Parts: sequence; C-alpha cells; structure tokens
Amino acid sequence: MARAALAWSMSTAPPRYGGKGESSPVVILGGTGRVGGSTAIALSKLCPSLQLIIAGRNREKGAALVSKLGKNARFVEVDIENTSMLETTLEEAKLVVHAAGPFQQAQKCTVLEAAISTKTAYLDVCDDTNYAQRAKSFHSKALAAGIPAVTTGGIYPGVSNVMAAELVHSVKSEDAGEPERLRFFYYTAGSGGAGPTILATSFLLLGENVIAYNKGEMIKMKPYSGALSIDFGKGIGKRDVYLLNLPEVRSAYDILGVPTVSARFGTSPFFWNWGMQAIANFVPAETLRDRSKVQQLVQIFDPLVRAIDGIAGERVSMRVDLELLDGRSRVALFSHKKLSVSVGYSIAAFALAILEGSTQNGVWFPEEPEGIAIDARKLLLERASKGTINFVMNKAPWMIETDPKEIGLGIYV
Repeated sequence: MARAALAWSMSTAPPRYGGKGESSPVVILGGTGRVGGSTAIALSKLCPSLQLIIAGRNREKGAALVSKLGKNARFVEVDIENTSMLETTLEEAKLVVHAAGPFQQAQKCTVLEAAISTKTAYLDVCDDTNYAQRAKSFHSKALAAGIPAVTTGGIYPGVSNVMAAELVHSVKSEDAGEPERLRFFYYTAGSGGAGPTILATSFLLLGENVIAYNKGEMIKMKPYSGALSIDFGKGIGKRDVYLLNLPEVRSAYDILGVPTVSARFGTSPFFWNWGMQAIANFVPAETLRDRSKVQQLVQIFDPLVRAIDGIAGERVSMRVDLELLDGRSRVALFSHKKLSVSVGYSIAAFALAILEGSTQNGVWFPEEPEGIAIDARKLLLERASKGTINFVMNKAPWMIETDPKEIGLGIYV
C-alpha cells in the first residue's frame, strides 16, 4: 500500500500545502504533558515568532507552561474525544501536533480526521504500528483536502527513520553495495523523565507480538526477547536491548526496500529490563492490551519509576545499523543527555519542515523519499540533533564504538 501511494504521488506531483495564513498558530495537543510541553519549548526557541496554542485538559499545567513560553502562547482546554471541541480549536490553526498519547490500542485516528475536516496540516508522534498504518490509510483523504500529514514524526520513531533513509540513500547513490539488513537500536535511561505516558506505552507494547522481517519474510516473536549488547558509543557505552514491536520496522521495510529489518529497545537500571521481561512473560497479553488495566499498572509503578529516574537520569541514544550484502556496515548514531529536551527538538524539526512547505500533501512516513515527506532531510537532522553529545551519520561501526576490535595492520571491525 505504501509503495503504491508513493508511486502515485511521484507520478502526479501533488501541490504542496498552501495552508492558512502565516500568522495562524500551531496547536499542540497534549501540550501540558512532558512530550507536548518539550515540543512547545523547542518550537519557541527555534522560531520565537511562532504563535502556539497549548491544548490539553489541565488548566493549571497549561497556565504554567504559557507563562514560561511568553506572549506568543495561550492555553485552550481540549478533549480530543470531543470532535466538536477539537475541530473548533483546529479551525484557526495552520498545523496540529498530536502528542496526546499513548497511541496503542486507539481504535480511531480522531485527530487526523479532524485535521482533514478543517484542512489543517498534521503531525503525530505515534509509536504504534497499527495506529501508524491506520493513519497511512487516510492518504487519499488528506490529498483531497490539500493538507500534508506526517505520522510517527517524533524522535523514535521519526528521526531514527530519517537516519535510516539517509543511510540507504547514501549507499545507493554511491553504488557502495546492496542493503541487506537494517536494525534499529534504542536506549533510554529510566523512563527518560517522560512520566506515566511513556510507562503506559511500554506496558502496552509488551502486549504486542513483535513484527520483524527476515530476508523478505514477516516473522513474529515474543516482546522483550532476543537480547543483544549494543555499543552506543561515547557518553552511553554498551547497553542490553530487546525486541519490541515498533512501527518503523514495517514502514522501513515497505519504503526503503531492505529485506531484513528489526528494532530493539533497552533501559536502565538493568533491573528495569528484567521487570519488562517478567511482565511480558507472566502478565496475560489481554491485560496488557487493555488500556484501563494498563493505567492501573502505571499508577502502581509510576512513583517508583519517578524515584529511580532521579538517579538514572534521562540519557537517550539511537543507533541505526545498515548491513550490506558484502558484509560491510554503515552506522548512524544519535545520543543526548536529556530525552525530554531531545524529543522536543525532534518533533519541532518535523513541525518546521511542514510549516516551511517541505512536505507534499497526503499522509507520509518520515523515511519516504526526500521531496515527498521531508524535502530537506539534512536540515531536519541538524535541527533535531541540537544539543546532542554524539551525532554521527554514515560511518563504519568501529569509528563510533567505545571498544572497536582491531584485526591487524590498523584495520578495525
């Protein structure tokens, strides 16, 4: 489906988003949460003149954030399940950033449908495979409405997808070899300071079978299995990571054409990984797929997670490995001291790309070809990587690892 939509779009070259007036604001749904709030702060720093509407249900938190952002921001109370309230808020907006997760087990793309109805450009930070594919199914409707929409446009998935696309593009443009295997590796200390939403997302993902691809064949595996020790380079080091069902696996397979694709995630302290494995193995999958029951689990674990977060910090790292048929590898690496800051700049980078007319009309994944989803991928990565302790693109693994192996004569692997 993704390939068909892409071929159609390239042959007909749909116009870019004309949108509403330049002074029209950006609405950030979930703006009082950690992800939405971080996005608002990053946007205000990258583009101080931008008008922002912080939309959420907590007036007290909204007022505090608006006070911090200054005169170009205001708060609006919005319940995304109230279609009338939602559409009224979007009527005046140029872009809506949907950060009101978690996206797992959501049955409708309510915000995307409201964006299409009001002809408002759209960006979400979805991290769920089913929701992302459902959003993609609205491609023709977004095209007819004349709006661009990007789904899975956060840090991971999002920036990681663009990193993968750049790796594949580089090896193909250099005729350096045929891509054979693409692997996404993610590490976040504690909950990354992101609070109960990230915790809920993690539990919900543990209720999903992991989808991966092996030599062109879709395979299913247990969540939080397949542990690997991965070197995330300076500032992070080696960390254990485990299989999770993440949307970039399917979209990268469909769009980038690499036959073997998988994604793994790990956290620290180490016992959190043991806990995640225990939950995946012993809590019934039906419980982990029930959002109300997961919220009960979150209420139990959240105080403990917050206490440990104060010790663990919130470092984040993404490593994307592209292996070629001849055995050579290319690596992209992105590490930051604070997930809450880095996720804001990552989402803001996508938002500015859409506002600047970098995205064609329709619904797109971040890794779709340059000029379709994102017209200037290097600029997006430059903005997203602001403040990183390590950002490397298209290098051999030994050039980024903390303990590369020398096989002799100054040759490393």
